[in-house]
Amino acid sequence: MPDEVLTLESLQRDLLLPELDSFLAAAPDTAGRQAYVELRDAVRTLRVPPDLAERLAVVVELLLTSGKVRRAYGPAADLSLWGLFQKTPRGAAVRESLANLNTALKAFEGQTLEFVSVASRAPGAYSITLRSTALLVVVRFDSAGARVETIEVGAE
Repeated sequence: MPDEVLTLESLQRDLLLPELDSFLAAAPDTAGRQAYVELRDAVRTLRVPPDLAERLAVVVELLLTSGKVRRAYGPAADLSLWGLFQKTPRGAAVRESLANLNTALKAFEGQTLEFVSVASRAPGAYSITLRSTALLVVVRFDSAGARVETIEVGAE
């Protein structure tokens, strides 16, 4: 996936172009701006090369987390961009972190939870602590995904 060109749907292009144009209109004329010009040009062609995929992921993530797309265009537009995000390396990393978490949580199958607690670790970062008689797991959730932060076997 990292070396593949991302192919966009026309709806995704139509959602992204105005946002990229707004960003570029407000961005200072610096070297960093050029990458967004290249991204806008790639989005226009419906084909984003691998070297721009991470930048695309950041833009899509911003649009999704702000709720702007859902408010302005509805849930279908939101779902379309979510599907695009999942095709990016950043989206793949989130999927992998969730798969790893699900594997770790399988250790709780058949056990009774004795303690559950949720805490805020930083803006946009949270943890959940799960404890049974045999296991303690602390899971962190943030923009990078979900990951096991602590695991203790035989925890009491």
